[in-house]
Amino acid sequence: MRSPSGPEIAAGEVLLSVEDVSLAFGGVKAVSGISFDIRKGEIRAIIGPNGAGKTSMLNIINGFYHPQQGRITFKGETRSKMRPHDAARGGIARTFQNVALFRGMTALDNIMAGRTLKMKRNLFWQVLRVGPALAEEVENRHKVEEIIDFLKIQDIRRVPVARLPYGLQKRVELGRALAMEPELLLLDEPMAGMNLEEKEDMSRFVLDVNDHFGTTVALIEHDMGVVMDLSDRVVVLDHGIKIADGTPDEVKTNQAVIDAYLGVAH
Repeated sequence: MRSPSGPEIAAGEVLLSVEDVSLAFGGVKAVSGISFDIRKGEIRAIIGPNGAGKTSMLNIINGFYHPQQGRITFKGETRSKMRPHDAARGGIARTFQNVALFRGMTALDNIMAGRTLKMKRNLFWQVLRVGPALAEEVENRHKVEEIIDFLKIQDIRRVPVARLPYGLQKRVELGRALAMEPELLLLDEPMAGMNLEEKEDMSRFVLDVNDHFGTTVALIEHDMGVVMDLSDRVVVLDHGIKIADGTPDEVKTNQAVIDAYLGVAH
């Protein structure tokens, strides 16, 4: 996959940094003074109990929410606000906690929708589907077929996603995000609702995306076994504040993290 245009960030360098970010809805603080970074090429987990502010944090990163305080720097560009389509154009893609697919469309067409930003021809040419527009569509379909092969979903490529089991719908949604050729992939609970076999498959694909394509991954996940196996670093939120940040081994022995997950105060 090609990297989107913009400054080249070397592996291990900071790709995205969150600095003192706060977001409130009325009197309810979703996140408060959060700071952490995501390095190029890593798998970065964001964990915490329900209501900790994890999804709000992803929504801030991809521009769906605008924080009242703080700033985010992505590939050297600092901003306080960004619209979702600007994030997508800049190289940030995401999946959602609840599957968000076009249910009447096939798996192939859903993944093809992820190529929209790669289409350069205007609507007139795309409707005619001749000449340059046809060549562009063929090129983009070739990319989509590569993703379908990568995710091993050749057999369901022509099946409407509404007819697919939940685990395969999650895989199609991952495919649509990959079709954008992201530099940073945000995964919101990619294993939620899956059985053990489906979790193992999805874990393997997350690792392969990171390794094969070099895509930086930030994921929210409640399954601590998955988090500890996949992540290079983990940031822990609780009630909208950061309570820990470090390697999986450092985080799992942190007393504040143990208390947050067990609901025990010492």
